[in-house]
Amino acid sequence: MHDFSSSEAVLPFDPPLSAEEARVLGCLIEKEATTPEAYPLTQNACVTAANQKTSRHPVMKLDPGRVGQALRQLEQRELVRSEFGARATRYAHLVDSALSLTPAQRTLVGLLLLRGPQTLAELFSRSERMHRFDDLDEVRYCLERLGGRDEPLVVLVPRGPGQREDRYAQTLAGRVQVSAAERTPAQSDVPEQSSAGPAMEQRLNALESRVAALEAGMKMLLPGGPHAAG
Repeated sequence: MHDFSSSEAVLPFDPPLSAEEARVLGCLIEKEATTPEAYPLTQNACVTAANQKTSRHPVMKLDPGRVGQALRQLEQRELVRSEFGARATRYAHLVDSALSLTPAQRTLVGLLLLRGPQTLAELFSRSERMHRFDDLDEVRYCLERLGGRDEPLVVLVPRGPGQREDRYAQTLAGRVQVSAAERTPAQSDVPEQSSAGPAMEQRLNALESRVAALEAGMKMLLPGGPHAAG
């Protein structure tokens, strides 16, 4: 597994995905799993998904023109295909074939595109609606496979100030910078926390990681979970 400081590793795309491309591609991956009845997505559905205020970091406000441009660019990269329908053109991702991903790996890449660097426990907890992992070890194995390629799709981000765990980040949108990985949400992203100082932001990040770890542990103890009594 490469870490963020590896400047020798070859990136999967040159140029890397733009922020808009990364968000739209992540949305297509997510919605295929969570709302299959509405997939492939129309451009308007992509706009709505890209601008969600939940399960997104950072929160974005993209207009239809920018989303449409991102879809066209993703088509040129052969990561998305368009399907012309009677009422509207619909879009589907092609990451499985383009990037040689398994369903489990696709889920992790999608989460990292949508929510930025995350811990093992966060990825395990947040993946439930898209793919059911047996345990944290399976998540780690998939991440290691993604990070062990000649052109790694995932890199390890060592823990920063106020953080208890290492995190993982995708490289489709370029090399991971420490300052970007460790920065807190901008004021425009989280207006209700605009008065919080850096120390408070670090405490909130640490608390979120702890909650995700607890949720992951509870999932494994629930009836039918991987460690439930037979």
